[in-house]
Amino acid sequence: MSLRPLLPPDRPWLALAPMQDVTDLTFWKAMHRYGGPDVYYTEYIRVHENSRPDRDVVRAVTENPTGRPAIVQMIGQDIPSLVRVARQLQRLPVCAIDLNLGCPAPIVCRKEAGGGLLRNLPKIDAILRALREAIEIPFTVKTRIGFDRPEECDALLDLFARHPIDLLTVHGRTVREMYRTEVHYDRIAQIVRRMPCPVLANGNVLSVRLAREIAAETGAAGLMIGRGAIRNPWLFEQIRAQWEGRPVFRPTLRDVRGYVEHLYEATAQPGFREADHVSKMKKYLNFIGQGIGEGEAFLKDARAAGSGRAFFAACDRHLSDDAPLPDEPPGRSLRCARSEQLAQLG
Repeated sequence: MSLRPLLPPDRPWLALAPMQDVTDLTFWKAMHRYGGPDVYYTEYIRVHENSRPDRDVVRAVTENPTGRPAIVQMIGQDIPSLVRVARQLQRLPVCAIDLNLGCPAPIVCRKEAGGGLLRNLPKIDAILRALREAIEIPFTVKTRIGFDRPEECDALLDLFARHPIDLLTVHGRTVREMYRTEVHYDRIAQIVRRMPCPVLANGNVLSVRLAREIAAETGAAGLMIGRGAIRNPWLFEQIRAQWEGRPVFRPTLRDVRGYVEHLYEATAQPGFREADHVSKMKKYLNFIGQGIGEGEAFLKDARAAGSGRAFFAACDRHLSDDAPLPDEPPGRSLRCARSEQLAQLG
């Protein structure tokens, strides 16, 4: 089996990034309402000796209403447990199983999982070998370019190239860089040239313009979008329209108001206290509110809300006209980190 037949021949494959406590079934439904990606990634399943596939992740892939393929992601470092869970996950309606080697959260890295494994290449080598033998459907990996320094990418690339994985997603920062620095698109381009499998570029895909530039800069087969999709759920369809020569929809602040209300309704759960629900919405608004109002006044106003009524009063004050949503948060650009010239990267 291969993922290549799923890749569009004339534009990048668009993937929704796996984001913990975000990319659940309700969020998939919201994204699909506005066009959605070509492929959905689940939140990661924590794998350890006594773990089972997470109930909410299983529900997402078994009740997936989008008609688009889903990839289920695992995180962990215990090889027998990873193999056991991977065999269980193959029974689900997924097109691939993904291994997380990129999560930079300190609590994850301290357990030598996610991005923490990038400090132990022999362990990654053993994990990839064991999982490739156990997984009969496509096997994919999401990684960063190193743990401490971008130069670690060279050894990491040698390791990945030895294993017949079906797709590699690369977030173009190190674990140490978290989300604070420029994205090293030159390193993603290096990986694209070297790997025999398709590569997805991840990191700061925030607009149609940046999608174009990142695709050209890296030569990647696709783009994985996370925070940019939270801010602008129309982004996937905007990118498709631009590539296909169709008119690109430009959402207004009033459209954003409708999106926020839909998210609020979609994420409501039985027994969910109103204050907890508002708190959850504020996590989305950390991205949605970027660039809206003088000095991001909307975001500051909404953060002060303690009830649903106050929250939507803030929305009404800032999202009730037809001014366009800024294409990108202020101060964002491609900002390629060129520590070496592309021509010198082998």
